[in-house]
This record gives sequence, structure tokens and C-alpha cells, in this order.
Amino acid sequence: MVVAKKPQNTLLLWQAWKDDGDMDAKKQLIEHYLPLVDYAVNRMAIGLPKTVSKDDLGSNGVMGLIDAIEKFDYSRGNQFETYASWRIRGAIIDGLRQGDWVPRSVREKAKKVEEAYQLLEQKYMRSVTDAEISSYLNVTEKEFASILQEIAVTTVCSLEDPIREEEAETRLSLLVDEKAKNPDYKVHEFYLKESLIQGIDKLTEKERTVISLFYYEELSLSEIAEVMSLSPSRISQLHSKAILRLRGALAKHKDQLMQN
Repeated sequence: MVVAKKPQNTLLLWQAWKDDGDMDAKKQLIEHYLPLVDYAVNRMAIGLPKTVSKDDLGSNGVMGLIDAIEKFDYSRGNQFETYASWRIRGAIIDGLRQGDWVPRSVREKAKKVEEAYQLLEQKYMRSVTDAEISSYLNVTEKEFASILQEIAVTTVCSLEDPIREEEAETRLSLLVDEKAKNPDYKVHEFYLKESLIQGIDKLTEKERTVISLFYYEELSLSEIAEVMSLSPSRISQLHSKAILRLRGALAKHKDQLMQN
């Protein structure tokens, strides 16, 4: 997480903007927190097609930052950077979706692989192999690896999506602090956390390492490749498989909630 350097007058700027409607204060806040946009753009650009312009990502990110500044309630004492970061990411993702940058055929492949992981791992109650997934999908293991590479760009931000609109808490945040107790803790969030933990337990050692380095240590996929002495494409495949497995775990959690 990038934390913008806070000048001594940041609180005064928030007060001037929120309490007095000072547009100049709002402009200064936008300029002050722009590094959050740069960070999100550089991180999300990993693995995206070269046809996707960083300038376009940045423009959408700035819109997300402005939206965050307009909606943030500084009086509650929450950290703005956390709230703004997922707003920025959300705006960038919305822009990508509106631009239809991922062909429908790729999205359909990602969905089929996700469903395959969900069904087979529920059936066998363990982590399934590439060979088993390939057999289920009626493709060779080489073709499956190619599919993973093709759908890699659809799996980058899955864990960092917010649980609920208007809140900064993400699915990933539920795995971070085992001791924290929130008085507003929801039952379904508890089971969501359990589903994620169970899903991570089913990942292979390499997949868990990639998830840890990418989402917790915030290394890029190329940096992870160096750490693990693997090719960037192999790291991308491991990341995609891990995310698709976790999506399957979350889908199972959602189905259970609907039955209750």
C-alpha cells in the first residue's frame, strides 16, 4: 500500500473542502494524492495488452480519486489511502470493462476454467492437477497452459475488490488480521474468511507463494519470477490458477449463503 506523504496542513485541507466547500482545497487534495493513482496504474498495467494505454488507465484512476475525495468522510478517522485505493482500482477496472479490452471469448474461457476448478475440487475434496482440469475441459495440458496465459489479464485484481459498495474492506483484508474484532462483524463475512482460508489451503505451495508475494509483499510478476527462478509466463500461469481456485471457493460460499 502506498501512503502519500502527509503535509501538516492535510487535515486543514479536508476541513476546508468538506466543511466549507473550498474548491482550491479540493484541488490541492487531488494533487497531493495523485501518487496513489500512479501506483495503481503501474501495478494494474502488469500483464495487460500493450494496446491498453497507461494514460487511459491514469485518466480513469484520477476520476476514481476525485470520486473518493468527494465521498470520503474524514471525520470518522479512517485512512483515506485505503479507501481511495480501491476506488481508484474500481474506476480503472470500470474503464477497462467499458472499453471491452478483453474479448468475450477470453472471459468465457476464464469462466469455464473457474467452474472446472470449483466442480472438481468440490468432487475430490482436494487440489486438482493440471491433467485433471485438462481432461475435464477436453484439452491437452499444453493447450490448458496456453489458456491460462490467455486469461491471465482477467485475474489480476480479484482479491482486491471490495466486499460491499461504499466500504474499503476487501476480500484480501479478511485474511490479514486474525486478532482484530470488529463490533459490526457480519456472519457472512466470517464464512467468507473461512472459505478463503480453505481455498488458500488447497493451493499448491508455488501458488501460495505467488499469492503471498503479489498481494502481501506487493512484488510485480516479473520480480516474483526472479525470486522463484521461474519465467514470467510461468508465474502468470500460477497466479491465474490460484485466483481461479479462490474464485471457485468464493462461488461455493455464495451458493451456501443463498441456500441459507
